[in-house]
Amino acid sequence: MLETRSLCVCEITAILKLATSTVSKHLSILRNAGFVSDAKEGKWINYSLVRSPAGPYINRLLPLFAKWLPDNEVVKADAKKALSIDRETVC
Repeated sequence: MLETRSLCVCEITAILKLATSTVSKHLSILRNAGFVSDAKEGKWINYSLVRSPAGPYINRLLPLFAKWLPDNEVVKADAKKALSIDRETVC
């Protein structure tokens, strides 16, 4: 989903149909590992996939994810939802 565009926690929660605390915890882990970054925009914190990873492992893993995941039906459906979700409605 974050390859499609930046998303806030409530958008991700709505797409994945998970608890906000679960999504926040996973985003925190991904941010601490260097996979995602966050930026405050008004009342939202937007999460984005890191485009220039700092760690050697992340540099190797991100291209593999991009190669492995595009054909996955769940990933495709979630990416499609990410394009149409409206934070003004779900947050």
